[in-house]
Amino acid sequence: MNVTPKLVIGNWKMNGLREASLQLATAVAEGARSLPDDVRMVICPPFTQLDRVAEVLEGAGASIMLGAQDCHTAVSGAHTGDISAEMLADTGVRYVLLGHSERRQAHGENDALIRQKVQAAEAAGLIPVVCIGETMAERQDGRAATVLASQIDGSLTDNFNGVLAYEPVWAIGSGVIPSREELERTLLLLRGLLQSRLKMDDIRVPILYGGSVTPAQAPTILSIGVLGGVLVGSASLEARSFLRIAEAASLRLSSQPLSGPYRS
Repeated sequence: MNVTPKLVIGNWKMNGLREASLQLATAVAEGARSLPDDVRMVICPPFTQLDRVAEVLEGAGASIMLGAQDCHTAVSGAHTGDISAEMLADTGVRYVLLGHSERRQAHGENDALIRQKVQAAEAAGLIPVVCIGETMAERQDGRAATVLASQIDGSLTDNFNGVLAYEPVWAIGSGVIPSREELERTLLLLRGLLQSRLKMDDIRVPILYGGSVTPAQAPTILSIGVLGGVLVGSASLEARSFLRIAEAASLRLSSQPLSGPYRS
């Protein structure tokens, strides 16, 4: 059976000095060598550690790749403190996170800006991982579907061929996740929204779940057939926990097939 690998992305956020980053990346890369070929891992360290982690991942094969946490809309120019998608690609980055709720909230990023970043990432040959999700207030007001539809419509390009990550804002860092039934309903909603937005019957955009993903919760989350993988935050800062999540993503432990493609 030709199965598309599930994707397990680790977002280190603003964590990791030189020695600790080297040790963590090395441990994850070594563990990834023994993973089945139906799982792919991505490490997204801070910008300051990209070169160092890239060196660690050289020769590690397709089982683990380098990602970044953001990019600018421009190729180059007078943008102090920013980094372009081309610079990321030049460092060996393959994936880039865009529109994370922490960027939307702390930096005021809106859908229009995120869409420009997606365009920049695509032009540089990177795979954009666009994050969307509703707040607790929006969820309680019954506006989650409307918010998600607006984010998809505003953030994705017309020919989007990246990854969509559903991260309910109320779940990030809280230790609380949606019930399996609620998550299944939301994933089906997102699949329908993607079909409508991209005007395609066969949507080939993997959908990930993120928000307090732990090794204990991962097997249940990853058993949902429509799910393309997970975006992991704090649990990716410890090699053993991150690798346990990756192991749970394997079809050897999850009987449900994965829908959606993977580009190596």
